[in-house]
Amino acid sequence: MTEKKPAHGVRIRRVYDAAEPDDGTRVLVDRLWPRGLAKTDAAFDDWLKTAAPSAELRKWYGHDPQKYAEFADRYRAELAEAGSAASAALTRLVELAAEGTLTLLTATKDLEHSHPRVLAAEITESDG
Repeated sequence: MTEKKPAHGVRIRRVYDAAEPDDGTRVLVDRLWPRGLAKTDAAFDDWLKTAAPSAELRKWYGHDPQKYAEFADRYRAELAEAGSAASAALTRLVELAAEGTLTLLTATKDLEHSHPRVLAAEITESDG
């Protein structure tokens, strides 16, 4: 049995921002393609749509900061659902984080109240 390496670091950035040399592996974690971004201009290594909240949860949340705590709880439940695509995506992100710096990319403007923030916490907590 191989021992898991701890995550080197998980960052959250907007997909519209230019890539930086120390971003490591860049993964888009939105379910929908970012508005106004040409596919030829997209600078990321992978797109894990299934890491994003379900369409139902995303619509319910509506990026309302007052709903963020409940949104985070519901999203964590989706990520924890055994055998789900979201759970598999989280596992893949944990593996990538163990290999080096991982940058989660999103089109969301409010990074403080976004699903990548929850995802980053789950990745960091799962690395042990």
